[in-house]
Amino acid sequence: MGHPFPIREIARQAGLSEATVDRVLNGRGGVRESTAQEVRRAIADLDRQRTQVRLVGRTFMVDIVVQAPERFSTAVRAALEAELPALHPAVVRSRFQFRETGPAAEQVRTLDRIARRGSQGVILKAPDVPEVTAAVGRLTAAGIPVVTLVTDLPASGRIGYVGSDNRAAGATAAYLMEQWLGDRPGNVLTSLSSGFFRNEEEREMGFRSVMRARQPQRTLVEIAEGQGLDATQYDLVRAALERDPEIRAVYSIGGGNNATLRAFADLGRACAVFIAHDLDHDNTRLLREHRLSAVLHHDLRQDMREACHLVMRAHGALPPAGPALPSAIQVVTPYNMPAQPAE
Repeated sequence: MGHPFPIREIARQAGLSEATVDRVLNGRGGVRESTAQEVRRAIADLDRQRTQVRLVGRTFMVDIVVQAPERFSTAVRAALEAELPALHPAVVRSRFQFRETGPAAEQVRTLDRIARRGSQGVILKAPDVPEVTAAVGRLTAAGIPVVTLVTDLPASGRIGYVGSDNRAAGATAAYLMEQWLGDRPGNVLTSLSSGFFRNEEEREMGFRSVMRARQPQRTLVEIAEGQGLDATQYDLVRAALERDPEIRAVYSIGGGNNATLRAFADLGRACAVFIAHDLDHDNTRLLREHRLSAVLHHDLRQDMREACHLVMRAHGALPPAGPALPSAIQVVTPYNMPAQPAE
């Protein structure tokens, strides 16, 4: 396992002991395969960040903990690493803890492990459930500032939230839906990945509020708990379409859009309007192919930059500032796509 990094540096990146890293690197055995994978990931992360670690200044080790489909986690990683040079003269080193789904207890264990081993900050995308809120409290008690990303935990001890105004995003989706559907008949399918993510709940509330005010005659059909994953989303969408032959449009709050479109196609149904969130690699392709009507997007690089600044301020490395403003909501169509969309 060739690499140019000292064992101490790899151990810090991986959150493991130097002895464990030494056993993995020298093939001495007695180490689980999952631990060996953590060491390999740490080396890969260090290699990607090698150009940034040469920057002179204070170093912050920050943990990025995200529950989301791989396409979104990949975009988060890319956004942070693209922002690292702009954080000069400080150096931000990052450890990534990504998972697509699973019980809240797994994420709580991850957060508690970080609290025990130490960190300069945690950037967190997690469901808004009491056990996660309690784990954030334990991080705060350990002197580790937590910033929530994209979806908030307002009852926790987090120091700030970065992301868009999700209720306004849902209202924007309803406005676009009304304009494009006009007086044509048809029901609208709203799709959430989970009812436990506050950002999705707020988007759904904003959407329903505006639709109720402006198109009260139109029925909204909700599905949830597909986790934004194509494998689970397809069956939920297909079942909804079979139950309701009047569904003509989709507001995708939580993703799984490839599967949603496949379910429409497999039943020979047309989707007149399809509004989604985030220019991840799936939605970028679908928008270019004109299979989505619009994507509501916000600048993840701005979010990650602001999250790092909040961590630095918590440690007194930057002067105090007012509350972070929500990220601007961008309405992206096939005709105004960014030159370098998030990947």
